[in-house]
Amino acid sequence: MSTDSNLKLSKKGLELLKLYKDMISDGYRNDLFNLRHFKELVKEKLITHNIKSILDYGSGRSDWNKEGFDTQSNSSAKKYFNLDKVYHYEPTENLDEKKLVDCVLCIDVLEHIFIGDLKLVVSDIYKYAKELVILQIACYPASATLPNGENAHITVRNPVWWKGFIDSFSSDFPKVSTILMCSNSYSKATIFETWSAKKWHEIPHFKVDI
Repeated sequence: MSTDSNLKLSKKGLELLKLYKDMISDGYRNDLFNLRHFKELVKEKLITHNIKSILDYGSGRSDWNKEGFDTQSNSSAKKYFNLDKVYHYEPTENLDEKKLVDCVLCIDVLEHIFIGDLKLVVSDIYKYAKELVILQIACYPASATLPNGENAHITVRNPVWWKGFIDSFSSDFPKVSTILMCSNSYSKATIFETWSAKKWHEIPHFKVDI
């Protein structure tokens, strides 16, 4: 499967990316490893799907090799999840290691995307995943603001909206399972049952519940 790593964002999407780059150059932290809130669930799913390689899509400055991700064992995220390879994609840092992997993980990213570019970005996420896509999306305003005064979470929608939106893309990648976690606040999330379009076609009935 060939892939083109160049995202052709809209004019507004490029303007928004420039604002995020300005925030980071002015000292805004984009290295918050929000994956910690969901690490037990994610570890269970990675084991179930035998995941050994990950693409951290919108990784910020998260360091998967830094000790202390898990406070009990003091292990790094890479060691905690028993991964062989971790790749990074972060356009604000001009970092692009996109390639086909077992799992694409996208944490606290999609709410930062201009809605006119969401289709492009979500499609890009799925095309690099062989087995699993893990998405965590904030469904509330951020504490930070963009340099133009707007809230840094510029696409805030409720969990059911996101579920329907993601469903429409996952159906094009039937063998890829999806884990969707929609955070209603910093410490509370709606976590949907893991699904794949392949499973939809294997059930004996027609109705597919959320």
